[in-house]
Amino acid sequence: MRIQLKSLDEIHRMREAALVARSILDEVTAAVKPGVSTLELDRLAAKLIAKHRVESAFLGYQPPGCPPYPGVLCTAVNEVIVHGIPRKDEILKDGDIIGLDFGIFKHGFCADTARTVTVGQVSPERRLLVDTTRESLDQGIAACTVGSRIGDVGSAIQKRAESEGFSVVRTFVGHGIGRRMHEDPAVPNFGDPGSGKRIKRGLVIAVEPMVNAGAPDVEVLDDEWTAVTKDRSLSAHFEHTIAILDDGPWVLTRPSSTRPGELGTD
Repeated sequence: MRIQLKSLDEIHRMREAALVARSILDEVTAAVKPGVSTLELDRLAAKLIAKHRVESAFLGYQPPGCPPYPGVLCTAVNEVIVHGIPRKDEILKDGDIIGLDFGIFKHGFCADTARTVTVGQVSPERRLLVDTTRESLDQGIAACTVGSRIGDVGSAIQKRAESEGFSVVRTFVGHGIGRRMHEDPAVPNFGDPGSGKRIKRGLVIAVEPMVNAGAPDVEVLDDEWTAVTKDRSLSAHFEHTIAILDDGPWVLTRPSSTRPGELGTD
């Protein structure tokens, strides 16, 4: 499928959607604590979607070969990489890490964002995984410049993750985004510098490193959605929606990013 470059007006409308997605995810993050179920987090996100009068990008989403996704939020606890289904009986406990993946539509455009959150007091090893994954996303964002290639983005992510002895997931990748949640091009979290499609002005992509403490291999559970590390090592996940303009990347899902090229802390 042909890559759909966005006009500046379309990017500004995507920015509006991205700020709503970010604000909802902020509120869900604030509710993360020991004793809370992942279903409670999903219900909170659903209430906030209704409050903001936007549409969930996840609820009912059905790629080929999968059942419709039943929630508005993906919750990935500990060894879950992505696509964990919120459950009443999945209760967060002190020392867990949880990936929260969330997307909405507003003005006909999609915004997609994710972060991994620590629950209570976590071990230094778990914090290193979370911090490294966040930093690998920042490295990928910095490579999102006009004239660079998609392989430069993946290479930057891979280099930071592997520098700490972690591995990047290869089964799932980032993606173009716009009027649909998943558009071309695919944006792997690995690759060779100078490889892949050329990055052009107006490209909007969701960059989302998924980093494992152990091996990169993935297993999908019987619910046909939940993807876990095959060796049951921990996994972390961060994601931003990013527009590429002439003067650099504009992180649409980061409120502090008021102009292209600005980077923040999450």
